[in-house]
Amino acid sequence: MRLEGIEKRFGDRVLFQGVSFDVRSGDRIGLVGPNGAGKTTLLRIAAGVEPPDGGRRLLARGTSVAMLRQEIDPTLERSVREEASSAFAALDAVEAELRELEQRMSELGGRGEGVPAALAERYDHQRTQFEQEGGFDREARVERTLAGLGFDEADRERPLSSFSGGWLMRVELAKLLLAEPEVLLLDEPTNHLDLPSIQWFEQTLEEFRGAVLVVSHDRTFLRRHARSIAGLERGGFSLTQGGWDRYLQEREERRTQAEARRRVQQRQVAETERFIQRFRAKASKARQVQSRVKALARMERVEVASDARRRIRMRIPPVARAGEVVLRLEGVHKRYEDTAVYRGVDLEVRRGDKVALAGPNGAGKSTLLRIAAGALAFEQGERILGHNVSCSFFAQHQLEVLRGEASVLEELEALARTDDLPRLRSHLGAFLFSGDDVEKKVSVLSGGEKSRLALARLLLHPANLLVLDEPTNHLDVDACEILEEALRGYGGTLLFISHDRSFINALATRVVEVRQGRLREFHGNYDDYLRDAGDGSAAGGSVPGHGRRRAPGAGAEGGTAAPAGDRRETRRRDREHRRQRERLARQIERLEAEILEREKAVEALRWRRGDPEVHRDAERARALEAEGVALDAAIRELYRGWEALAAELEALECEDAEGSG
Repeated sequence: MRLEGIEKRFGDRVLFQGVSFDVRSGDRIGLVGPNGAGKTTLLRIAAGVEPPDGGRRLLARGTSVAMLRQEIDPTLERSVREEASSAFAALDAVEAELRELEQRMSELGGRGEGVPAALAERYDHQRTQFEQEGGFDREARVERTLAGLGFDEADRERPLSSFSGGWLMRVELAKLLLAEPEVLLLDEPTNHLDLPSIQWFEQTLEEFRGAVLVVSHDRTFLRRHARSIAGLERGGFSLTQGGWDRYLQEREERRTQAEARRRVQQRQVAETERFIQRFRAKASKARQVQSRVKALARMERVEVASDARRRIRMRIPPVARAGEVVLRLEGVHKRYEDTAVYRGVDLEVRRGDKVALAGPNGAGKSTLLRIAAGALAFEQGERILGHNVSCSFFAQHQLEVLRGEASVLEELEALARTDDLPRLRSHLGAFLFSGDDVEKKVSVLSGGEKSRLALARLLLHPANLLVLDEPTNHLDVDACEILEEALRGYGGTLLFISHDRSFINALATRVVEVRQGRLREFHGNYDDYLRDAGDGSAAGGSVPGHGRRRAPGAGAEGGTAAPAGDRRETRRRDREHRRQRERLARQIERLEAEILEREKAVEALRWRRGDPEVHRDAERARALEAEGVALDAAIRELYRGWEALAAELEALECEDAEGSG
């Protein structure tokens, strides 16, 4: 695919112009720029769903292009598995034609008539296509993909209407990955994934053989996967080979060079204007004066792309000093109908802590965060705020409570005290709402603008405990980094959830893993957590070369040496758990070998069913068809067993890691 001289306008405003680049097989191109620069619009033009106002999109014949949809019908009653399987609609059509052709050949054979050459040729062609495109293992691929994106066996049977928008986006992503187009267009694909699913998605993307053009503000994702960066800013376009860090370097170099050119131009303009003023009244200089006036009018002024990091001033003023212990949860029990999320969980947050909650979606992170913020009731236990603590909560769905009919300024006025009124416009200016922007209706704001407005509301009256649920969602890269800088300088205490690994690494002093209703605590940032959790280190346990202390409340021992009897019991438990892990590993290995054998049998069956003699024997064809159905069912059952054993092994490893703390 090639985009050549692409231009897009909205009225008199040029959104972008002169956009030209090739998308080749295997490319990984990150599309970046500030909110409102037109990234999604350019992606839609690349997908062919929106026409450009100038330039053209060139696509080689037969090239398939697929784009991750952002709007999905939430009322669909099809199951997750059925919707994901719709990615194979073309293969289903090929299979239906094969069945029809087989039936016709069988009927001809039954009447003792020969199969016409054209019919046999068509059958061979369709069967080869079906095999090459993975028609025989499509059900297994659906199961693997849905499992990787976090759908358990029960979830896969539920109707789409029972899922939130974030989970519906996962279904759409599953369909794209299963369809395997030559060009894959992704708009913020990690926004609705939890951290484990992001890791699975990244591994899958590494194996994808086609080209990927992706809009993302996830800097870790861009650093790992983007081999070139297409940048949109102030209507201009740049293409940088070499990845995200190289793009940042070249962007700064371009800005510095443009600033130097602007200074030179400004000196030239000033000298010209002085000449004009000095000799305007002299008739002998009239021709020269007019020439310079025309030259100034024709001059194309050098514009410097504004540096958002300098423009936005998200500074958090000093907050009141809180007590040593800011928040304590003791013995908290929480249920949703018949589901127990927590049974007696404890958590302690101290002054100055910046605590990130980690774990898979559905583990209860948002529930714990809302309990900590005082926004969710619980059945048993205590939530204790420390001395002089004030708490502000930024909810994951904060944008939904903004009033669409209100203006940006009115949204702040609704929260303002009398002494706040004179500074509301300057406060909004710190979040990039200046001039007439403050009169915009909330309903016309972009997702990024709504996020900035919600943060402006939150920080109008700063609290000394900030509880944040996915604060970087919908923010562009620069805004994420600016928010990081502001929160690094924040003097209060922070408890937050984020799927942005760079954001967690920049801020977290402690990571609390939430899994199966239990909490495990780790000192350090997200990278430290991955390393410690991966090698089975306990919460806050000593790690060579890091000198970490045990996190407060991380374990009952509190650093005191265990009695000899306890140590013997621990060694006995460790031996028993090691035997269980080895047993589970052997069972998993046997299942994997059996799955491999069954998949080989499916492959062999394909060749047997391709034998022209089979199509002259209707009974034999039906027997092979039944054998294929039985093999598919057996493989599916084996995968269910594999997933159950893998989950049991993971739970055992988590228990061992927790116990070793």
